[in-house]
Amino acid sequence: MSDAIYRKVEVVGSSKKSIEDAIEGAVKRASKKLRNVEWFEVMETRGHVEDGKVAHYQVVVKVGFRME
Repeated sequence: MSDAIYRKVEVVGSSKKSIEDAIEGAVKRASKKLRNVEWFEVMETRGHVEDGKVAHYQVVVKVGFRME
C-alpha cells in the first residue's frame, strides 16, 4: 500500500426529513464535484423549530478526499 495525501473540505447539508438525509445530501453533492471522496465527519448538527416541532435539519460535514 502506498502513502496517500488527503484534503478536507467543509460542506453544509440540509433536509426537512432527517439528519441522515442532510448528511447523504452533503456527501452526494461533494462527490459530484470532487474525485476520490473517501470519508466524512459530522462537525455540527442543528435544526430549526416551528410550532414546537423540528422543521428542518442542518449538518456541517467535513468531507475527505484523496489527492491525485
